Amino acid sequence: MEVVQANGARIPIVGLGTWTLRGRDCVRLVEQAVADGYRHVDTAQMYGNEREVGEGVRASALRDQVFVTTKIQPDNLSPRDVERSVKESLKALNIGTIDLLLIHWPNPSVPLADTLGAMAKFKKSGDIRHIGVSNFTVALIEEATKVSPEPIATNQIECHPFLDQDKVRIACRRHGISITAYSPVARGRADGDALLAKIGKVHGKSAAQASLRWLIQQGIIVIPRTSKAERLKENIDIFDFKLSDAEMKQIAGLARGGRIVDWAWSPKWD
Repeated sequence: MEVVQANGARIPIVGLGTWTLRGRDCVRLVEQAVADGYRHVDTAQMYGNEREVGEGVRASALRDQVFVTTKIQPDNLSPRDVERSVKESLKALNIGTIDLLLIHWPNPSVPLADTLGAMAKFKKSGDIRHIGVSNFTVALIEEATKVSPEPIATNQIECHPFLDQDKVRIACRRHGISITAYSPVARGRADGDALLAKIGKVHGKSAAQASLRWLIQQGIIVIPRTSKAERLKENIDIFDFKLSDAEMKQIAGLARGGRIVDWAWSPKWD
């Protein structure tokens, strides 16, 4: 598995997203993903499945090889709440150290320095290995890098061929921060796109695989979510082909403001 190196972290470039996965299905899918070669699993407090994700990782008997990310929900960002919620995540996951802890969404009512400072204490204590952020804009990245006591490993954002995220990506690159793409196949939209299907067919791949390959070929980490075991193998089977420069440009041309995730609490996007 290829890894992306970012501010001391070594993050496997393909991971399993677990949003909406629940109960025994979640446990089984995580365990199967590791058996299929995944070495990165992404969860969050907000998903309500940290316990099941941890159980799946432990059942794989390969905990030491699996990079596990979780996230603090936005109403738990005060220092006291960070301390409580991280302890809860550690207990729920029950896998020892958490590899990467993210701020899931920014909360303008809590100073960023306070949150990152509280997270940094857990890194120093050894309970977490790396810290990062999610859904951060250029302005928030600039602020975070100035006030964080510890390096920021990644910014997890919506990223796929239909959405131009160049401004955020450039800002992150400037600070050595990796990009982790959630919804990397645009929640199925990639499957119905004629260009991606055409390019995928040239390589004997699906449209979704072309979308994922386009991202990882730029050094972007992808965490596609699926509830289907057969999709697990498809989503990781993207290392045996390479898109040409012309194909990369064609896919980049699909970006026409196709944002999917936008909540009332979202920051003002770039």
